[in-house]
Amino acid sequence: MITAPADKRTVFGWVLFDFANSAYTTLVVTFIYGTYFVSAIAPDTVAGTALWSRGITLTALCVAFLSPILGALADQGGLRKQFLLISTVVTVVVTAALYWVEPGQVFWALLFFVVSNIAFEFSNVFYNAYLPDIASQKNIGRISGVGWGVGYIGGLAAMVIALVGFISPEVPWFGFSTTGGANIRATCLLVSVWFALFSIPLFLWVPKTRPLVRKGKATVVKNGVADLKDTFADIRQYRQIVRLLVARMIYNDGLVTIFAFGGIYAAGTFGFSFQEIMIFGIVLNVSAGLGALIMGIFDDRLGGKTTIQISNAILALAALMAVLAPDKTFFWASGILVGFFAGPNQSASRSLLGRFVPEEKENQFYGFFAFSGKLTAFMGPLLLGYLTQVFDSQRAGVSVVVLFFVIGGLLLTRVDEKAGIAAAQVQR
Repeated sequence: MITAPADKRTVFGWVLFDFANSAYTTLVVTFIYGTYFVSAIAPDTVAGTALWSRGITLTALCVAFLSPILGALADQGGLRKQFLLISTVVTVVVTAALYWVEPGQVFWALLFFVVSNIAFEFSNVFYNAYLPDIASQKNIGRISGVGWGVGYIGGLAAMVIALVGFISPEVPWFGFSTTGGANIRATCLLVSVWFALFSIPLFLWVPKTRPLVRKGKATVVKNGVADLKDTFADIRQYRQIVRLLVARMIYNDGLVTIFAFGGIYAAGTFGFSFQEIMIFGIVLNVSAGLGALIMGIFDDRLGGKTTIQISNAILALAALMAVLAPDKTFFWASGILVGFFAGPNQSASRSLLGRFVPEEKENQFYGFFAFSGKLTAFMGPLLLGYLTQVFDSQRAGVSVVVLFFVIGGLLLTRVDEKAGIAAAQVQR
């Protein structure tokens, strides 16, 4: 982690990538394409919910097991920027392909979604790993919070354009038809262009990392695997990181499940139309952006652990409110709470790891960060889909989210933030 402020243009390029990639999470995963898949591509709502949950599960498993390996290779060969570029390009191209998948084509919809989602998650591994390089101990929480806040602004802006240009009008922009949901599928093209355009500053202004190994590719792979084994062997040196990642493994399942099924739950249980889901998404992105920006300041003052614990407690309460909500108004209230504290939860987790991470292992440890976020991430969607099928009720499925935040919060109490920062300084 640096001790002097990074160049403002470098920080701006890094932050803008959050602005770019949030369109994917907001439009494809949470509010539009996921809902469209369940309601129009799949045979019925219950089967669609179960199939979508399996797609999320497959993504989680692939990302969990491959992220630490790719992170170690990126550290050894200085390949962070190259890997980030490849994963970004794959996300952009395959997301665009979703436009051509029509109702009834379940296999192709799930295939393109899973491939694009895996690439998207890999891009976040290498993007997040830049944080310790551009931030200091004094401002890492603020920069992480600004990135997440700007990201929600990006998701909001993309959502507004999708609503105004493609979802609401009788004649959508660029001549897209409303027949067969073509106007809704066209939002995938919007995401693709958005992601490609706004990611350019990062690739222009954020520098490459220097390789630890200046030899052939075979040596990079060999040393990368060896370094990964050494990290596992010396795991006791990183006790606070391990505790953080184990706790995050659980509470992040709650967030993954909310993001994957928020729009689906709103449509299936409360009868939200696409327009209502879009407006709901806009409001949630506004509250999430404000939450990430405001709590980013508190992160630097109170510490990452305290910020995460506050968000875990309120997210558990909000999830319970959503399960018990008797009407749309009550559900709206729970959604706004989720929005405001979801951003700080993610941002503070990212910055807390940045305080703990040893120098020259950023990619590897942010690979483990992705690992912790995905290894058990299949549990939330899988349990939600299973309980929805067994009880023929989405409420029963969503109830599992509360447990993830409670258990994750309890596990996080074992993390000693001061000890983690001290250990990182020794490693450096």
